[in-house]
Parts: sequence; structure tokens; C-alpha cells
Amino acid sequence: MDQEKEKRKQSSREEKSEQEKFVYDGSVDYKGQVPRRASTGVWIASLFVLTIEFSERVSFFGIASNLISYLTKVMHEDLKTAAKNVNYWTGTTTLMPLIGGFLADAYTGRFPMVLFSSLVYLMGLSLLTMSQYIPSLKPCNTKTCLQPRKLHEVVFFLSLYCISLGTGGHKPCLESFGADQFDEDHVEERKKKMSFFNWWNFALCFALLLGATVIVYVQDFVSWGAACLILTILMALCIIAFYVGKPFYRYRRPQGNTLKPILQVLVAAIRKRKLSCPSNPDLLYEVPKSDNSQGRLLSNTNNLRFLDKAAIIEDTQIDKKRNPWRLTTVTRVEETKLILNLIPIWLTSLTTGICLAQGSTLFVKQAASMNLKLSDSFTIPPASVSAAAAIGTIIFVPIYDRIIVPSMRKITGNERGISILKRISIGLTFSVIVMIVAALVEAKRLRMHEQEKTMRLSVFWLVPQCFILGFGDAFSLVGLQEYFYDQVPDSMRSLGMALYLSVIGVGSFLSSFLIIIVDYVTEKNGKSWFGKDINSSRLDKYYWMLAIINALNLCAYIFIAKRYTYKSVERRGNEINGCESDGVEMIT
Repeated sequence: MDQEKEKRKQSSREEKSEQEKFVYDGSVDYKGQVPRRASTGVWIASLFVLTIEFSERVSFFGIASNLISYLTKVMHEDLKTAAKNVNYWTGTTTLMPLIGGFLADAYTGRFPMVLFSSLVYLMGLSLLTMSQYIPSLKPCNTKTCLQPRKLHEVVFFLSLYCISLGTGGHKPCLESFGADQFDEDHVEERKKKMSFFNWWNFALCFALLLGATVIVYVQDFVSWGAACLILTILMALCIIAFYVGKPFYRYRRPQGNTLKPILQVLVAAIRKRKLSCPSNPDLLYEVPKSDNSQGRLLSNTNNLRFLDKAAIIEDTQIDKKRNPWRLTTVTRVEETKLILNLIPIWLTSLTTGICLAQGSTLFVKQAASMNLKLSDSFTIPPASVSAAAAIGTIIFVPIYDRIIVPSMRKITGNERGISILKRISIGLTFSVIVMIVAALVEAKRLRMHEQEKTMRLSVFWLVPQCFILGFGDAFSLVGLQEYFYDQVPDSMRSLGMALYLSVIGVGSFLSSFLIIIVDYVTEKNGKSWFGKDINSSRLDKYYWMLAIINALNLCAYIFIAKRYTYKSVERRGNEINGCESDGVEMIT
């Protein structure tokens, strides 16, 4: 008896040693073999991923932060048209990842998609640079353009939407590819993955800071051509660096059409709608753990019980070849539940995107109408006001990751410190505060403009609302990134990140839609809240309206979040680093 126990212990130690040496999470190395833990993945690989993300974000924020200024000053568009064009471009840029994410998960894999889309992105930057240097493509032949060439407008917008196309494959795949470098069945690597999303956002905000200060300064005081050339060279160098890191990465193979299994569950559940679900979930169909081709198995949950009927084994199906349109596994059923559970969270997160849209449009126009001088010789570019939001996030993320999370782990017992949905709710609360502060500041700016025509309010009055926006992003955006990576099926993580980005994209479109509706309604009732310029507008009333919308949305979100059921994963019997697992973990 003692010998048998000793043999089992020895076998367990050998298994742990093997699992510590290699990564058995379904990933492969660049040779297609099981990755070695010591030489692949984790922070070594993530640094290469963060590098190319940094260059892409510097490019995006460098363009997006100051785009409204270019459209109004060079293209001579009015405030409404310019704001809508910025929102359309931002919206398209953040909705394209839905296509790129699906293709990467289903067919191409994440690394090839990132590499290809990065080259498309580089082509867009190159075209943008050419539109500033080639004489026939320049806005005009004079220093100040009264009316830009039509050809320049075509090439300029073509380059912008080429960048959008590149972002479509770049953004959803790169972040999920970075998170793939951490083994979720290894306790230490799983904790590092939670930190990865915090530091990802830290790098993103550092890129925003650089793009909204250095790049914007070059655009305003040197030339847009010089800024575009810098961004093009930086992107080219980082693409090379990303490719050099190829031996250090862990790769996930594409899983085929990831939407087909969800459709199979719905069809099977409808076909068996008259059957009653068994009280014991163990009676539902699941593949044996020893023969699992689906990756990690999910445990049955009590919500959306109707879908469980898809996994009921009928008498006619015993000893017959399984028809996936008639009988699906518990894991497939739970994956379908995850997708359906995403919908209300996604809908109530859209106000985050609406608030972010103000930061790159109306906040910038506010700044342009204020006193931007730091001294007689130095003037702050209006678009640099968004740097305050980046600074707020940069300050807060390390505090959250190194102080708040460890403290909250001890208090709550939650591995994350604060659950994902609670973190998002805190960010949504900050969105309400941002709009209230923005409304108060804009009202003060308008009063001062009416009373003192020669005096302008200092741009530093915008810093508090931008700081609060940055603090909120550290909760809402990072929380949404974690949510849409962790709470989707493992085979759909690129698409999950695309759904996160679509929150920002749809939020931008909704912002444009609100501007159109508000402009129409208020103009019909007297004077429009959106005038020809910022001083003839009433943005303070618009901000108050957004504050009310955000507050009502927060109430709806809390109602939904309290009833949310998290993903339940069956983990391997022994977790690496000596900690025993109970076989099931609720991902919160």
C-alpha cells in the first residue's frame, strides 16, 4: 500500500516537473512543437508585442488627437462636420477589428494577421506622408490654404482609411497574442497575465502622451509632413523588431469558423425544445477529458437553462455517431451562453466610447479657444490637452497594480483583487463625473468669454476633467479588455478584443449621431447647441445631457452586473507551483 502511494507521489512529481518544463495549454512554438516554458512566452515575448503596440498607438493618437484641427484649419470644415468626420474615422478604425479578429481566430492565426495588417498600416502612413510632400498631392502650393485640392482630400482620407484597415487586423490580434504568452494553468503566469492588461494600458497611455505632445507639437509648429515621416519610420522599425521576436512567441492555431458551434447549439436547443432538462448536469453530454479536442472544458451554469437542452442525450442518439446539429457538448453550450451574456454588458459599456470621443473632438476645440501660453515663447498645442488623461492613467495604473490589487486580494480573496465587472462599474462612475466637471468648466469659459472679450480662460482648467477621464480609463478600459478576453470562448479571443474595440467605435458613431440629433432638435427650438465655432455653441448643455445619459446607463449596468454568471473553467487536477486546484475555477 505504501509502495503504491509512493509510486503515485513519484508519478505526480514527474508530471509536475514535465509541466513546469513545457507548456501544455494548446499553444506551439515557431517550429510547431510544444513550447518550452523557460525560453518562450511571458514577459520576454510580451516586450516585443508591447513594442509594436507602442508604435501603432503613437501613430494613431498622434493623428487622432490633432485630426480635428487639421480638418478645420487646412480642410476648412466647420465644427460639426469636422467632429463627425473624426468620429466616423475613429468609429471605422475601431469596428474593422471585428472582421480582422474573426479571420484570425478562424483561419489565419494571430501572428500572421498582425504582421500582414502592420504592413497595411505602414502603407497608410506612407501614403499620408506622401500627401504632405509630393507637390501634386499637397493641400496647395501656398503656406496657408484657402481651399485644399480635391486630390489632396481624396489621398488624405484614403490614407486614413488604409490605416483603419490595418488596425482591423492589428488591434484585436496583437493584444490577445500578447495575453496568449501566459499559461492560464500556471498560477504565477496567470497572475502575470492579469498584470499584463494593466501594463498594456500603461504602454498605451505612454504612447498617447508621446503622440499628443511630441507628435502634435511637430504637426503644429514644424509640419504635418515631418510628423508623418517620423511615424512611418518608427512603425517600420517596430515591425522589424516584432518579426525578430518570432522564436520567443507561443502561437495558437486557428480553430476554424468559431461562429458555427454557436449556431449548432441554438439549432440543437430549438430542435429539443420540448424536452426537460435533467436536474443532474452530469447527465448532459460532454467529451471525455482524456479525449478533449475542444481545449479547456467549461462547467455547467444555471443561467439560460433552455440552451442546456442542446446537450441532452436522447435514446435515439445512444451508440450512434454524434450529429453536432442535434447534440452538442456542455462546453459548446456554455460558450454560447458566454456570447449571449456579453450582449447586455457590451450595450451598457457604449457610454464609455461616447465619453472617449469627446476627448479627441470637443475637448480639443475647447482647448483651442483657451489661453494656451505657458510663457511668451512657448504655446501648448490644443490637442496636447489629451496628454493629461494619459498622465492620469500612467500615474494610476502602477498604483493599482502594485498596491491596490495585492491589498484587495487579501481583503476579498479574489485573485484579481476587484472583480472585472466591479472594476468596469467604477470606470463608468468616473464617466459621469467627467461630464459634470466638463459642463461646469465649459459654462465658466463661456461666461468669461461673454464678460471679457479680450481675456481667455487658461487651458489648465481642462486638466481636472482630463485627469478624471484618465483615472476612469484605468478602471473601465482595462476592465473591458480583461472582460472581453477572459469571458469569451478560448477560440474567439481575437474576436473578443475586437468586441472591446467596438465599444469605442460604436461609441464614436453614437457621439456623431447624438451631435446630429441634438443639433436638429435645438436648432428647431431656437438656437443650436452646435454653432459655427466653439464660442457660439452651448457645449455645457451637451455635457450635462451626457452626464445624465451616463448616470442612467450606470444604473442599468449595475442591475445587469449583479445578475451576471462568470465563466466556469475546469482546470487540470494539479496546478503548477505546488498549489492544488479543485478542478473548477470561476473566472471573475
